[in-house]
Amino acid sequence: MTSNLRPAFALVALFTLLTGLAAPLAFVGIGQVALPYQSGGSLIERDGRVIGSALLGQSFTEARYFQGRPSATTDTDPADATKTVPAPYNAGASSGSNAGPTSKALLDRVTADVAKAGPLPVPGDAVTTSASGLDPHISPETAARQVARVAAARNLPEAQVRALLAGNTSGRLLGLIGEPRVDVLALNLALDAAKP
Repeated sequence: MTSNLRPAFALVALFTLLTGLAAPLAFVGIGQVALPYQSGGSLIERDGRVIGSALLGQSFTEARYFQGRPSATTDTDPADATKTVPAPYNAGASSGSNAGPTSKALLDRVTADVAKAGPLPVPGDAVTTSASGLDPHISPETAARQVARVAAARNLPEAQVRALLAGNTSGRLLGLIGEPRVDVLALNLALDAAKP
């Protein structure tokens, strides 16, 4: 019996070291050498300070900024640790709302968001959350609905804001894969750098 167990334990130990330690460390090392920006979290710096990541959305609430799609992330309620409170774009609690199409709370929230969004039809990403709650992109249609508000709040011509929007819109990969999208953080940084 021990003659059968000894090779089994040796193989478990060997493959644990190979697949659990050596391979992950090798991939991390290769990633840091070949793709240092991406493997470091795609961090964006301004004035020597990290202000975000190209991979994670942020909560922008001021009228002078383009705003991302709704986020369903939560955090622990400071008043009661057994409850949660909304915490948009909380990277420590990435999740969707898990509310289904029969959820009254979801229906009420989406209905209120549609009423605030303006004329119909409203783009879906303007009123629905992403699966992670951290999506950094919105559709060009959702961004276009915000141009007048942002231009007025910044005292900029709408044409200038539309040009910045066009410059921060990415198309489909190879012209086929995915949908056109706008990186909200990059667009807002471009707005901050724009001169009236």
